[in-house]
Amino acid sequence: MRRAISLVTIADLDYNSSDKNRVSVSARLSLLLESGNSLLLLDDRGFSTTQRWSEAAVDEIKADALSVVGPDDALEDQSDDEAAEEYWEYLSEILERQDFDIEPAGLRELPHEVRLSQRLIKRLNAATPQQGGRTP
Repeated sequence: MRRAISLVTIADLDYNSSDKNRVSVSARLSLLLESGNSLLLLDDRGFSTTQRWSEAAVDEIKADALSVVGPDDALEDQSDDEAAEEYWEYLSEILERQDFDIEPAGLRELPHEVRLSQRLIKRLNAATPQQGGRTP
């Protein structure tokens, strides 16, 4: 039996950004399984800022990546709890289509980690040569 152990968001460079000097990050959410395999949940999220890469902070990038993968903001006719419930149900349905059964409440309670891709780490380090780079 496959067992879920955590949610993982991978923050990466957004190659679709028109301004390569400004922070632009894609975010991909997956479910990590005990076997080490993962199941993709969302790959259409990301964010851009007006910051230059030299001004970017790893903690801010991680926080923003976590925010953009959800839960989504409530619509006008929803409470925050209703929006969150709908979000977790949606993710559970995505997993069901991949033959993985987990209840929305079970997903919600999993730990959630944000990891930076090697490309993103390299870009952050290249933007701060005077400081010897950054390691997330």
